[in-house]
Amino acid sequence: MELNYVEYIGLAAGAITTSAYLPQVYKTWRSKAVDDISLAMYSALSLGVFLWLIYGVLLRAPAVIIANGASLLLVLWMLKMKLRYRKRAQAEKHDTYLH
Repeated sequence: MELNYVEYIGLAAGAITTSAYLPQVYKTWRSKAVDDISLAMYSALSLGVFLWLIYGVLLRAPAVIIANGASLLLVLWMLKMKLRYRKRAQAEKHDTYLH
Protein backbone atom coordinates (compact mmCIF):
# COMPACT_ATOMS: atom_id res chain seq x y z
CA MET A 1 0.00 0.00 0.00
CA GLU A 2 1.43 3.29 -1.10
CA LEU A 3 0.40 6.42 0.76
CA ASN A 4 -0.07 9.55 -1.31
CA TYR A 5 -0.96 13.05 -0.23
CA VAL A 6 -4.69 12.30 -0.41
CA GLU A 7 -4.28 9.42 2.05
CA TYR A 8 -2.22 11.66 4.36
CA ILE A 9 -5.04 14.21 4.37
CA GLY A 10 -7.49 11.43 5.22
CA LEU A 11 -5.26 10.15 8.02
CA ALA A 12 -4.88 13.67 9.46
CA ALA A 13 -8.65 14.26 9.28
CA GLY A 14 -9.30 10.91 10.94
CA ALA A 15 -6.80 11.60 13.72
CA ILE A 16 -8.36 14.99 14.46
CA THR A 17 -11.98 13.83 14.43
CA THR A 18 -11.23 10.66 16.39
CA SER A 19 -9.28 12.59 19.02
CA ALA A 20 -12.34 14.81 19.51
CA TYR A 21 -13.95 11.94 21.43
CA LEU A 22 -11.10 11.70 23.94
CA PRO A 23 -12.05 14.60 26.27
CA GLN A 24 -15.60 13.27 26.75
CA VAL A 25 -14.43 9.68 27.25
CA TYR A 26 -11.81 10.81 29.78
CA LYS A 27 -14.22 13.10 31.65
CA THR A 28 -16.89 10.41 31.85
CA TRP A 29 -14.38 7.78 32.93
CA ARG A 30 -13.09 10.04 35.72
CA SER A 31 -16.43 11.42 36.95
CA LYS A 32 -18.66 8.44 36.23
CA ALA A 33 -21.42 11.00 35.62
CA VAL A 34 -23.57 9.93 32.67
CA ASP A 35 -26.91 11.65 33.26
CA ASP A 36 -26.27 14.15 30.45
CA ILE A 37 -24.96 11.54 28.01
CA SER A 38 -27.58 10.55 25.43
CA LEU A 39 -27.99 6.79 25.09
CA ALA A 40 -29.88 7.20 21.81
CA MET A 41 -27.21 9.46 20.34
CA TYR A 42 -24.33 7.16 21.24
CA SER A 43 -26.27 4.12 20.02
CA ALA A 44 -26.90 5.77 16.65
CA LEU A 45 -23.32 7.02 16.49
CA SER A 46 -22.01 3.51 17.17
CA LEU A 47 -24.04 2.11 14.29
CA GLY A 48 -23.01 4.90 11.94
CA VAL A 49 -19.31 4.60 12.77
CA PHE A 50 -19.54 0.81 12.38
CA LEU A 51 -21.04 1.26 8.91
CA TRP A 52 -18.28 3.74 7.99
CA LEU A 53 -15.76 1.13 9.12
CA ILE A 54 -17.37 -1.52 6.90
CA TYR A 55 -17.42 0.99 4.03
CA GLY A 56 -13.70 1.64 4.51
CA VAL A 57 -12.93 -2.07 4.58
CA LEU A 58 -14.90 -2.65 1.38
CA LEU A 59 -13.06 0.21 -0.33
CA ARG A 60 -9.74 -0.80 1.24
CA ALA A 61 -9.27 2.79 2.39
CA PRO A 62 -6.73 2.85 5.25
CA ALA A 63 -7.66 6.32 6.51
CA VAL A 64 -11.34 5.41 6.76
CA ILE A 65 -10.58 2.06 8.39
CA ILE A 66 -8.13 3.44 10.97
CA ALA A 67 -10.19 6.49 11.91
CA ASN A 68 -13.47 4.65 12.20
CA GLY A 69 -11.93 1.65 13.93
CA ALA A 70 -10.48 3.92 16.63
CA SER A 71 -13.67 5.99 16.79
CA LEU A 72 -15.79 2.87 17.18
CA LEU A 73 -13.71 1.75 20.16
CA LEU A 74 -14.11 5.13 21.87
CA VAL A 75 -17.84 5.41 21.11
CA LEU A 76 -18.48 1.87 22.35
CA TRP A 77 -16.49 2.65 25.51
CA MET A 78 -18.78 5.66 26.09
CA LEU A 79 -21.82 3.48 25.52
CA LYS A 80 -20.50 0.90 27.98
CA MET A 81 -19.86 3.60 30.59
CA LYS A 82 -23.33 5.07 30.03
CA LEU A 83 -24.96 1.71 30.67
CA ARG A 84 -22.73 0.72 33.60
CA TYR A 85 -22.71 4.02 35.47
CA ARG A 86 -26.41 4.65 34.85
CA LYS A 87 -27.24 1.39 36.62
CA ARG A 88 -24.90 2.30 39.46
CA ALA A 89 -26.49 5.74 39.85
CA GLN A 90 -29.99 4.24 39.82
CA ALA A 91 -29.01 1.71 42.48
CA GLU A 92 -27.52 4.46 44.65
CA LYS A 93 -30.69 6.56 44.31
CA HIS A 94 -32.76 3.52 45.25
CA ASP A 95 -30.59 2.89 48.32
CA THR A 96 -30.89 6.54 49.37
CA TYR A 97 -34.68 6.37 49.24
CA LEU A 98 -34.70 3.25 51.37
CA HIS A 99 -32.68 4.80 54.20
